Amino acid sequence: MWLIAAGVTEVFFATFLKLSEGFTRPLYTILFIVAASLSFYFLTKAMQGVPMSTAYAVWTGMGAAGITILGIILFSEPATLWRLFFLTTLIGSIIGLKLVSV
Repeated sequence: MWLIAAGVTEVFFATFLKLSEGFTRPLYTILFIVAASLSFYFLTKAMQGVPMSTAYAVWTGMGAAGITILGIILFSEPATLWRLFFLTTLIGSIIGLKLVSV
């Protein structure tokens, strides 16, 4: 559960980083700092029960997949066939890493 929380908050901190517009929007800058701090806290908690390499790979993978999906939905980023194919491959790899590390 710690690793899922870390991945979800990573998606939030990346989103708030974009919305902060180079740290010129105070509310989003503060939300970025809070979400990033929580994400790193959750990641450290996850590393107590999951190998470090797996925890980090799953954390970054969840963040990359989540922010790609949000980018398509919220920021009109392209949803090309290849982009969706590799996103699916990434999600499958994240699940696989987690399953073999239990």
